[in-house]
Amino acid sequence: MKVTIVGAGPAGVAAADVLAAHGAAVTVIDEGGEAGGQIYRRARAGLELDVDALRGVEAPNYRSFHAVFERLRGRIDYRPQTLAWGIEEKRLRTISAGVADTVMFDALILATGATDRTLPIPGWTLPGVFTLGGAQVLLKEHGCLIGRRIVFCGSSPLLYLAAKQYHAMGAEVVAVLDTTSFTAKIGAAPELLAAPQTFARGLRYMNALRGAGVPIHHGVSLAAFEGANGVERIRFRSRGGEHVIACDAIAYGFGLKPETQLADLAGVEFRYDATFRQWLPDADRDGRCGSDVYIAGDGATIGGARIAALTGKLAACAVLDDFKIAVSGVPRAAMRREVARLRRFQRGLARAFAWPARAIHDLDDLVLVCRCEGITAGELRASIRAEFGPTEVNRLKAITRCGMGRCQGRFCGLPGAELIAYALNVPLEAVGRLRGQAPVKPIPLSIGPAGNAVVAARDETSAPA
Repeated sequence: MKVTIVGAGPAGVAAADVLAAHGAAVTVIDEGGEAGGQIYRRARAGLELDVDALRGVEAPNYRSFHAVFERLRGRIDYRPQTLAWGIEEKRLRTISAGVADTVMFDALILATGATDRTLPIPGWTLPGVFTLGGAQVLLKEHGCLIGRRIVFCGSSPLLYLAAKQYHAMGAEVVAVLDTTSFTAKIGAAPELLAAPQTFARGLRYMNALRGAGVPIHHGVSLAAFEGANGVERIRFRSRGGEHVIACDAIAYGFGLKPETQLADLAGVEFRYDATFRQWLPDADRDGRCGSDVYIAGDGATIGGARIAALTGKLAACAVLDDFKIAVSGVPRAAMRREVARLRRFQRGLARAFAWPARAIHDLDDLVLVCRCEGITAGELRASIRAEFGPTEVNRLKAITRCGMGRCQGRFCGLPGAELIAYALNVPLEAVGRLRGQAPVKPIPLSIGPAGNAVVAARDETSAPA
């Protein structure tokens, strides 16, 4: 049995570990240079970072993950720096170092992780404005700070974690601006108490920042990121007044969204989730979501490292079950209960760090929504208001090119859908979701002998070891 796993974060590695222990031939496709994903991202070779200072109480989990992977590495076909860009039947299209390949599989586990969910804000394209995840990449992998005077803003559990990490590594955190009110966080407490230790850890992050003299403002409205050649200040509204804070870098975000493009190409069905205001892959409790396709980790539903590892193991067990291979040593009933408990906690987080749809509805017409194609909120509204204007996001994409650029709608797709739904006064789910298409990310092309564009230099079909 040949199993291909896309992603080498907590979910992908946990799945590979179970499968390899039961004799499966496993290929792991990893877009990163080393296993770890975003959560357990390693510093680049030769760079020594203080893991305990950077990761705090998560340092033991980080070390444990990498120890497991090093033990596993020789038993799997691990392919780093490899992009999975398309799926056709039981063929996964990949490219690495400009060379295309096709990986055949009997079963496919998608552990594709997540990306930042962003909100268009005046000035969000200025140099010096980073997503929270992007700021973490520079710190974890390269040991770089994004600026000297940094503001962290938005509405995300990563807001306080990233600010704490930067402060621990010597950065000046000027302020934390949270767009969700503290009252909303209190209201979400019953669900957050489903994971009391994690809840308490988040409160400790807030208290540690306050103890270090970092101002924290709740319930703010982000008005603009401003500057000439780069960000110089942030303007926001709070308690009826407008305020300005000088800074030279901003890290912002509004939670995460699953990377679901490959799941779409694999024919997975999707369901709308009102709590997260997103379309998510429709999988059973063990990750089954189609013929020989399974999904785990944040690529299914945002959950964090612990859920990712658990769902990775459950997906691996589902594969073994479906191929009539007896599973031993995996306490699935207990794992399912823990996943259910942690899912309740995540729904509490979605309330405590709310997606500010109202801010999208109120966007100024001049604000860029699709930065890849340079499409403004005003242009999208004009298209929607026009006779026979789009009432569905894929039609909006076809008419305006919003979502056709390099990011393939990862950052503009949700705001575009919100604008349509608000303009038409219909529920968000009524306007649909952007459909994925290959390639899911940009890939290099070369010109074939007949003058036609082909993917890279060769396209060989290979079977995983």
